[in-house]
Amino acid sequence: MYLHRLILTNFKNYRSQKLELASKINCLTGLNGMGKTNVLDAVYYLCMCKSHFNTTDTHLSLHGEDFFRLEGIFILDESKKSKIVAKVQPRKSKVFESQDVAYEKLSDHIGKFPVVMIAPDDIALLTEGSEERRRLMDNTLSQLDHSYLQSLVVYNKVLEQRNALLKQFAQSHTFDAALLSVYDSQLTEPAAYIFEQRKSLLQRLLPVFIHYYSVISGDREQPLFTYESALHSNNMAQLLADSREKDRILQRTTAGIHRDDLQFVFSEGNPAKRFASQGQLKSFLLAIKLAQYEVLRQLTGQNPVLLLDDIFDKLDMERVRHLLTLLSGEQFGQLIITDTQEDRMLTIIKDLGVEFSHFKVQDGKII
Repeated sequence: MYLHRLILTNFKNYRSQKLELASKINCLTGLNGMGKTNVLDAVYYLCMCKSHFNTTDTHLSLHGEDFFRLEGIFILDESKKSKIVAKVQPRKSKVFESQDVAYEKLSDHIGKFPVVMIAPDDIALLTEGSEERRRLMDNTLSQLDHSYLQSLVVYNKVLEQRNALLKQFAQSHTFDAALLSVYDSQLTEPAAYIFEQRKSLLQRLLPVFIHYYSVISGDREQPLFTYESALHSNNMAQLLADSREKDRILQRTTAGIHRDDLQFVFSEGNPAKRFASQGQLKSFLLAIKLAQYEVLRQLTGQNPVLLLDDIFDKLDMERVRHLLTLLSGEQFGQLIITDTQEDRMLTIIKDLGVEFSHFKVQDGKII
């Protein structure tokens, strides 16, 4: 599976742009701020119905325009292709069409065209709070399991309602345990499903992560990650019961799968967040993202589209060559790469002897 054609209309800094993409490697080069990353985000949006950067749709339209449109032609095999169109009017409507037929629910589209994106800001996965690491689990599982995505939607909606009720109790100086129990009962089933799927995913991810870290780092140190969740020792109903008084005081739900985390460590137990160098952090990030890619590939039977945004910055020529040689192998499918160093990138790609296309980006235009 790969993206053959991409058409952008009023998306970020693109008025109108069409790209014909190679099935293997595609490289977009240009100065920073020209719009290279926006092309990658358009591809991600077509696959996931949202921006990779957690940007609301209101900030995705070209300045002065009240809508944007994205179109992609995906080649599924030698005889089958699929046309996907996103028509978005921020604050009004968002419509996704497959073969000119609109989806009833956007969630029905997610997972049809698996995608993995690696961008510089993704280092927050290792350095920032637990929300970033839960997002990695949710992003992966939402592309694999429609029931997981539905459970996550239900859980988050009920959680929001429960938190609103706790705030209402505080404001009115009242407390209704029976009413709170109604929300508690609605959280237990989706929480159990989400926990079990996360646990299963991470068991599959860990050995692949260790393998890729070894390949990327030259087997210099042993990385690990552990899954931290209160559901390892208690079910959701018990957690909510035990934390009820604390929740009432703090006016929010303090226990549950929305507090889950991943702990990235070296084999001797030192947390990567505190002890890893910049190079080690980058190796951790690449390894976990490539592990995500491999698990998606194994479980969907498709090669996800791999989007690489300026990940070769500050790497020497040999490290870039090593990574590109790895990513051009048979276990990887279509790559779409951005880079500021055109000569370096093209020299290495030409040496690989694989199909590639090159696009120069300047001020929201492919030249």
